[in-house]
Amino acid sequence: MAMPLAFVSLPLYVMLPHRYASAWGVPLASLGALLLCVRALDAVLDPWLGARCDGWFAHGMPRVLTRTGMLCGLLALGFAGLWLPDVWLGSLGLHVTPETVLAMAAPCLVLAYLGATCLNLGLQSWGTRLGGHASQQSLIVAWREGLGLLGVVLASVLTAWVDAPALVIALTLALTLGWWLWRSAPFPTHPPLQSVAASDSGAGPLQRPAFRALLQVFLLNGIASAVPATLVMFYIQDQLQAPSGYEARYLGAYFVAAAVSLPLWLWVVRRVGLLRAWGVGMVLAMGVFMWTMGLGAGDLLGFGVICALSGVALGADLVVPGALLTGVIQQAGDSGAREGRYLGWWQVATKLNLALAAGLSLPALQVLGYTPGAHNASGLWALTLAYGVLPCGLKFLAAWRLWTLRHVLQEN
Repeated sequence: MAMPLAFVSLPLYVMLPHRYASAWGVPLASLGALLLCVRALDAVLDPWLGARCDGWFAHGMPRVLTRTGMLCGLLALGFAGLWLPDVWLGSLGLHVTPETVLAMAAPCLVLAYLGATCLNLGLQSWGTRLGGHASQQSLIVAWREGLGLLGVVLASVLTAWVDAPALVIALTLALTLGWWLWRSAPFPTHPPLQSVAASDSGAGPLQRPAFRALLQVFLLNGIASAVPATLVMFYIQDQLQAPSGYEARYLGAYFVAAAVSLPLWLWVVRRVGLLRAWGVGMVLAMGVFMWTMGLGAGDLLGFGVICALSGVALGADLVVPGALLTGVIQQAGDSGAREGRYLGWWQVATKLNLALAAGLSLPALQVLGYTPGAHNASGLWALTLAYGVLPCGLKFLAAWRLWTLRHVLQEN
């Protein structure tokens, strides 16, 4: 299920604005405002949706499977409406104009976002409820994140090779297969309803010191990773002045290296534990990424090496935080009852990472004099500072907080 959920993200976040602008003339400002509003609604609802997810598990796995099956249908329907608005508008007897396409996109975005969010909550809650020690949880998380990376790679390939109807069919088939396999997967036993109700009177996730500590590190580290993700296209095109097509090569090297590194990080976790493994990943990321400061026009191979090694460091970010979160939930005594509430706030933090990254880096670039497409020395220096120095500084803060909070974040 992680594969089709990740498959959705690339077309929805990266390809959709270009498709709407080029195919139907939708103004980017209007589409951007719509995306922001729907995304904000989605983030605000996450904690509430997490609580609803706990209720599904409390009523047993048939309820979980029924709800997730319905959500798969809603997600596929929303995705189809977003990628084929002309077909849907034609079937309703409406003319295809920028205004009608944008109006069609609004409810479809809500369906797609909420469907993907609730499915992610259900999938992660299930994995967390499987329990186990640190190594077992890191293995569960690694499989989920590894298949998620596969979904991103498949989406990047298919969006270039197939048309919109084939893309919709591919997602629908992947969701169907993921749900069918989920039906036959092992499920944790659920607690009696009265135990779940009793747990509702206890402290919420944000009142747990260990969860707040983990969230601090997760936010700092996530923003550090999201800043270069926000600026990478500018860096490749203006600082490196790479030929067209190199963007896909660099992103492919990054994600493939992350996927290949997952067994390595599982071995590191077994040897030194979750906290030290995450710290090693942060140090590796800083040690590699600082070399972007010395790159200039034409340094294509050097940046490729940095992308691959940064992908290896990303493997630690994929394996460790989710496993640590399971340990925090277990230590709080909320296992089997309140996972969805924790994961709801976790998803808020994940979305906040991307928002804060854009909010920090893009205004800073403008203030420092960078203009996309202009290759003046001062602007490129500002881009280098934002792309290379800012992430390393944030990553250092994350590593420092991980060290200072290590006693609060004691793992199982």
